[in-house]
Amino acid sequence: MEFPEMKRAGRLILRCGLMLMAAWATLAIVYSGLPVAWRAVLAGLFGLGSLAALTVGFRHRLARLGFAAAFAAVLVWWLNVPASNDRPWQPDLAVLSWAEIAGSRVTIHNIRNCDYRTETDFTVRSYDKTFDLDQLDAVDLFLVHWGSPAIAHTMLSFGFKGGEHVVFSIETRKVVGEAYSTLKGFFRVYELIYVVADERDVVRLRTNYRKEEVYLYRLKAAPLLAREVFLHYLGEVNRLARHPEWYNALTANCTTSIRKNTAPYNPDARFDWRLIVNGYLDEMLYERGEVDRTLPFAELKQRSFINPAAQAAGQDPDFSRLIRAGRPGMETK
Repeated sequence: MEFPEMKRAGRLILRCGLMLMAAWATLAIVYSGLPVAWRAVLAGLFGLGSLAALTVGFRHRLARLGFAAAFAAVLVWWLNVPASNDRPWQPDLAVLSWAEIAGSRVTIHNIRNCDYRTETDFTVRSYDKTFDLDQLDAVDLFLVHWGSPAIAHTMLSFGFKGGEHVVFSIETRKVVGEAYSTLKGFFRVYELIYVVADERDVVRLRTNYRKEEVYLYRLKAAPLLAREVFLHYLGEVNRLARHPEWYNALTANCTTSIRKNTAPYNPDARFDWRLIVNGYLDEMLYERGEVDRTLPFAELKQRSFINPAAQAAGQDPDFSRLIRAGRPGMETK
């Protein structure tokens, strides 16, 4: 028995899917590192050819095969575009961190601690510091809202007895004069960087200068889990220093990279839609019991908002302690 309506619907769905593939491949060419003239010519040829093949020529098998071959060629080329550590980077992203690990002692080189006058006017500074893994006793999550409440930037901070902290911010590594574009983030435009920083840098930048909304949560991480995750982060830092990779807004971003670094050691690493729509990540962690639950979630979130404390602390050397004072689940160090 034939169902013409179902066949027509199937062809429509197929055609829409192929059109989306054509649009993606066209943009992959537009946002590639090819010379501008080449990009314009190749994107135009591919886009117009795909449009013709998927509209007037869609009923012809040869046209569909031609589109498939052209798309495959673009995909193979795109997957083999190499990332690089050798570009004219913005000053705050120019120097990569790296770590030396010897037993329970870890020395991190080039911990960033920029001195900001405004968001764009700053002096780049860094320092080296040795940490004792046996003194690692806290893992904290910074959730940064910079636009839509559904989307956030995430940063993971590791605390040591005595009040020392080092924070990891997984970001796009931009060249001089380049700005972040969400659309470009889905293509191979930006390299991936793990910014290893002092909290007075990456946290204060967001609370005091960008005026973004920043929330701080203490994660319930056992000492062994915290140690394994910290070492995994450092392994990624060292690996990217040797073998650069591309950032991707969907598959290799600040939150999916946190999951990648924690999943091997986390007994509750199941996927959740809020790992993508990460503005609600704190709600997911609350439901799973991975943050303080002595308060209703709304009150926890309210008390985890650190902007006033960070703005009052300014450049105080005790910045990390001051932004944690009185936060749920955190003991004053």
